[in-house]
Formats: sequence, structure tokens, C-alpha cells
Amino acid sequence: MPVQKLKDFLDADKVKYVAVRYSQAFTAQESAASAHIPGKEMAKTVMVKVDGKMAMAVLPASARVDFDLLRAAIDAKSAALASEREFSEMFPGCEPGAMPPFGNLYGMDVFVSPSLAEDTEIAFNAGSHTELIRLAYGDYERLVKPKVVAFSV
Repeated sequence: MPVQKLKDFLDADKVKYVAVRYSQAFTAQESAASAHIPGKEMAKTVMVKVDGKMAMAVLPASARVDFDLLRAAIDAKSAALASEREFSEMFPGCEPGAMPPFGNLYGMDVFVSPSLAEDTEIAFNAGSHTELIRLAYGDYERLVKPKVVAFSV
């Protein structure tokens, strides 16, 4: 989802957000530092395959997915990291690794770490490695309806 499509989606829902441009960065932690966003509020999107279906795991920039925890939390038989070739065509216009955490727009489940759900605001890449969106977690939750489950360490 290119940056403008994401903004149009948020505008249509009357969501207040801030778009932040920053120096190019390729990891969520680098993006947070470059944009002066606390790392615990910077959400990264990790593409996972759960029982053969693509899904998004959304967690703080400083955390990593524990696939055993994810499988147990959602009662799945399998959960693994998806390869870029498996999902890159699903996000036309997005730079690899910069997909915004709006899996609901692509018909996929979204799992969010409880630590992000506790934040007042979250920030995430907006389809590029030079711009992010910051908005109230409550608005994100209302739009995406993610499943909050413990899967990160």
C-alpha cells in the first residue's frame, strides 16, 4: 500500500495521524531513531505463515517473534517466517520490509504484541523506508481489529 493510499484510507475514516519523513533506514529500530520515535512505540511488521496462510505479526521494533509462543497463543499447528518472495507481490508499491500493519486490507490476520496494545500511540513504516505514520493505538485497533496475543520476546 503506497503512502498516499494509506493516508487516503486514514483520512476517509477521519483518523488523526502524523506523517514523519526521516533519513532512509532499513530496520524498525533505525527508523525509530531517525524519526525520534521511542523504540517501544515503533511497530514493525513481520510477515508470517500460520497453518499455510499469510498473516502479519506486529511487534515493537526492539522485539522478535517467538514462533513457539505464536503457535501456542493462536492454537496453530505451524507458524514460520514468510520469505520475501512469498509476499512481495501482495504489497504493490511498498518497499520490501516497509509494509504498514494493515493486513485487514489484504484479507489476512493481524497479530499484535500486548506491549504495543498498551501504548497510547504507535508508529509504523508507511510503505517506504523514509516515511512513517504515527497515530493513536485506539484508532489502529478500531480499523484493523488485530488479535492481541503474546508472541514476542
